[in-house]
Order: sequence, then C-alpha cells, then structure tokens
Amino acid sequence: MSTLKQALAQQDFVCVLEVIPQPSARRWAALEQILQHGQLAGAPLLPAFADRVGLHHDIGPLAAAGIANDPASALLHFSGKDRERSHLLQQMALMEQRGLRQLLVLSGDRLPGHQPDQTPVRYLESVPALQIAREYGPDWLLGAALNPFKYLEEERAAQYLKAQKKLRAGADFLTLQLGYDAAKHLEAQRWMAAQPQPKPLLACVMKLTSARAATLQSVPGIVITDAMRRLLDDEQRRSPAAAEARALERLALQIIGLQWIGYAGIHLSGVHTLEELQRLEQAIDAQRGRIHSLEHWQQRWRACWERADGGDTVFAPPLDRQPLGQPDARATGRELRRYRWLAQLHRVLFDRRHWLGSAVGWLVTRQFWQSAAGAQLLHATERAVKRPLLGCDSCGNCRLEDTLYVCPETCPKGLANGPCGGTHLNRCEFGDRECIHSVKYRLAKATDQLPQLAQTLIPCINADDRHRSSWPRWFEEEDSRSEQ
Repeated sequence: MSTLKQALAQQDFVCVLEVIPQPSARRWAALEQILQHGQLAGAPLLPAFADRVGLHHDIGPLAAAGIANDPASALLHFSGKDRERSHLLQQMALMEQRGLRQLLVLSGDRLPGHQPDQTPVRYLESVPALQIAREYGPDWLLGAALNPFKYLEEERAAQYLKAQKKLRAGADFLTLQLGYDAAKHLEAQRWMAAQPQPKPLLACVMKLTSARAATLQSVPGIVITDAMRRLLDDEQRRSPAAAEARALERLALQIIGLQWIGYAGIHLSGVHTLEELQRLEQAIDAQRGRIHSLEHWQQRWRACWERADGGDTVFAPPLDRQPLGQPDARATGRELRRYRWLAQLHRVLFDRRHWLGSAVGWLVTRQFWQSAAGAQLLHATERAVKRPLLGCDSCGNCRLEDTLYVCPETCPKGLANGPCGGTHLNRCEFGDRECIHSVKYRLAKATDQLPQLAQTLIPCINADDRHRSSWPRWFEEEDSRSEQ
C-alpha cells in the first residue's frame, strides 16, 4: 500500500509536495534531498508530479517519476487538455508497468495559445476520465479537484454538483484549489461531511508573498483580492525580511488550521529546497503548541491578516456589480422560454412516441445515410440547423437532453458535466462569455432538475464520433432502450 493510500486509510495527516517537472539538474538534486527527508513536521511527505502546467518543453509526470527513481508513493497528475480516452489509458498502462497506481485526474487549465474563436481544443473531462480510470484500475487510488472559492450562487453550486459526480464516478479523494479564505475551507469540509459516503479532502497551500500574489491574481480560479495585495505590498515595503517571515508564519498557521478543520492533508506548492521545507517545519512546530482549538486558530488566522488600521482583510471579491443572472440566481424569462421551446421541440422531433418523431427516426436511419455521401449530407444538414440555434460543433453524440439544452460544445473546453475551476463571478476562464454551467444551474433550479446535475454522468466524446450526424445514433439507441 502506498504512503498516500495508507495515510488516507488511517486518517493520518499527509503532505503531498507538488512538483512541476522541469529539465533542471539542480531542481532534481534538491527534490531528491526533500524526498530523503520524507516528512513535514511529522506528516509523511510524497511527491506529486504535475501535468501540462508549464511550457511545452516541461517533462511529463511519468517521465518525472522515472527520473525520481519511480517512487511507488508518487502521485501523478493527468490533465485532460487536448487529450482523448486513449491518452489516459496509455498513461495508466505505463504507470502500472512501473508499479504506480495513484492518479489525480484533472480537466486541466487553458492550453497555451488556445483561443475559443479558432480551432476547437477539446478536453477529456475529469468526470468521464474518472469513470475510464476506475474501470481500468478498480483498486487504484484516484483523486479529483474541487474549487470552493466561488462567491455567486450559480458557480458555487455548480462546483459542488460536479464534485458529487466526481465521487460517483470513482474519486477516492478530492484536492481543493489553492485559496486563502478559511470560510471556504470550512464550507468544503462541511459539504463533504454531509455526503452519503464522505471521502478525504486535501487542500492546496502555498506561501503567499507580495510577488506571488501579483502573479496568482491573474491565474484563473485563484482568488487574490486587492485587499490581500495591499496588505502584502505594505509589508514588503516596510521590511522584506519581516514580510518573508510573516508569509512563512501564515503558511504554517494555515496548515495547522486545515488539520483542525478536518482535512486529510495538504497539497504543498512553491517549496523547492530542503532548506525551505525545514524552515516551514520550524514555523509549524513554533505555532502548533500555541493553538488549542479551532476557534482559537480562527482568531489567530484573522489576526495575522489584520491591517495596520486594525481592520480585517477581505478574502472575497467585490460583488457590487450586477451578476449576469438575476440577483438570487433565478433563470431569466428569456432563458426559460428558450429552454421550454427546445424541450418541446425535442419531444416532438426526437421521440418515436410522437408521430413526427417516429417519421424523423424512420428517415434518418435509412441505409442511404450510411454511405459516405449520405453521411456527409446528413452531417451538413444537422450542423446547418443546430449551429446557429445552439452553437453545435457536431460532436456526433448529442447530449442536449442531459444538459438542459445548453450545448456543451459552446464551452471552450467542451465540458458537459460541470464547470472547470477557472470561472470568476460566473465568467468563463476565457473571459469572453458567461460560464454555460451557471446558465444550466439556473435552469435546473427553475425546473426542479438540480439532482440531474449531480447524478447524470455524461460520457466523453470519442474523436472518431466527431463531425458526423448524431441523429441516426440517437434513434438507434432509443430503439434499443425501448426493446429492453
């Protein structure tokens, strides 16, 4: 049993050290020292090798595990951006050959250079990827991500609804996005405790300096408020040495607080040398004896973020602007009318119990459409109808009935099961639109279909299915369902 699997089973607090693999001999030598140390303030420490985070020349997680002598406890990441089912299965097969059987499954952040108005880049979404991975490795340790640092009803609820899908799909644990809002850490832990079968939660942490805050503020999904920036910048101006010590103190305090809240461990980033790790250990040891309860920790956490004028630092972004939906996350009249019209159209045209649907089904399942010319004509017809109406990109396996007639192909990543972690106040990570899953949430809430957003696991689209008509398959599958 791996170190991580054993720690989670025994409810021992664990430290997962995130490593972005880079072609640097100095970095690898430093990592070897850290791994030999093997712990953080008494918590077992193991490496996690990130996937497709940096530039294209960075080393993949599987190759990184090889450079690190294939430690059996290594947690490898798998990013679904610009990937298909075959890529996941290939990585898992190679991992198994090396005795590596634990994987953090992620949809992935924006692929460098990906522009939504250009050639589409599709992502193997985490929910179907978890299903594929669980089927391949029933005994593997599988993790997924959750971003609770959302402050509007739609995007917050959509995150948790998708997290429920991830648990249903086979996730053994969830790792939170990097964040500093203790209220959100508490919220996520309470949400997990309320699940029918709670799973361990880990939280991403990183020492936050003025320079890092400036960089992280532009990273999708990470919330660094202007108030946090001002505090860190003021500390840096007054005394760089004191600011560095204060940042380390906050990181140590956050780690201790996560233990009190009930987290299974941390996903630690930004530590590159044994010296940095040991300084953090010393800071944790210095703080640990001073904290006697969760309430006491909360007081200490607020105090370490207190402004010079005595006020508290705000961790939530300003919400004074009008959200894209209604103030209390109600679907607009236009959204509801569109949904009802499309739902009715679907019932009439794509249900054989209706005479028109039966006629359409008979027509599109004729032998002619299986010829090259017929298939091309039918695909062109479907695309001409659905693209201006729905934004369809001819996925070949229409999922509109499961997505409340909000086409997942209009998401720049093609996500059907729920949002990625990169949204901000309902805006898509790409910044040019509202997140489609916020719209889906409002519609599901208005039509009493919220359980569907948590329970219906929508499969991925295979590359071979794309750019062909979905209509014949729809009616063939409907016929199969009616025969059962």
